[in-house]
Amino acid sequence: MTRIGFAPGVYDLFHIGHLNILREARRHCDRLVVGVTTDDLTVRLKGKVPVIPLAERLDIVRSIRYVDEAVVESEVDKLNTWRRVGFHVIFKGDDWRGTPKWEEFERRFAKVGVEVVYFPYTRHTSSTLLSGALKMLSAHEPPEIRSAQLAEPLDQEGGHEQHVGQQQRAVHREEDVLTSQE
Repeated sequence: MTRIGFAPGVYDLFHIGHLNILREARRHCDRLVVGVTTDDLTVRLKGKVPVIPLAERLDIVRSIRYVDEAVVESEVDKLNTWRRVGFHVIFKGDDWRGTPKWEEFERRFAKVGVEVVYFPYTRHTSSTLLSGALKMLSAHEPPEIRSAQLAEPLDQEGGHEQHVGQQQRAVHREEDVLTSQE
């Protein structure tokens, strides 16, 4: 019998934590199906819109060598997804272990013979941290750094040379004045 695994998630700002879950999940099943949550479901569950649109997240996940199939995940109730996909084991990060929601899923999945397997959560990297960093970066005006300013437009080229020339002549005149006063 082919053991089918299911790994639901948003998979926004795909990072090493996502890859670790999918790599490990593939080791525990013969066929790995990944559920990528819709933008609407993500807003309902997490209160925020993903940075990467659903179609792109699906394409990214489908491109991972550990994934046999990626499907749109629009169900809050994972048992409805189980009826549609027919998996034998479901995978989640261990940050969900012990939560009331997943304890309930564990009880319900046990009744239909589905195993729930948790993998270590990658604490130093998460989509939430990445999107927060992006928001902080985009919220601030970039500092004005003179050396980072753009060069003069071509139609004004040479203008700064004229300015430098004027400054040099002024210095030479000042030197001439000082020399004549000695």
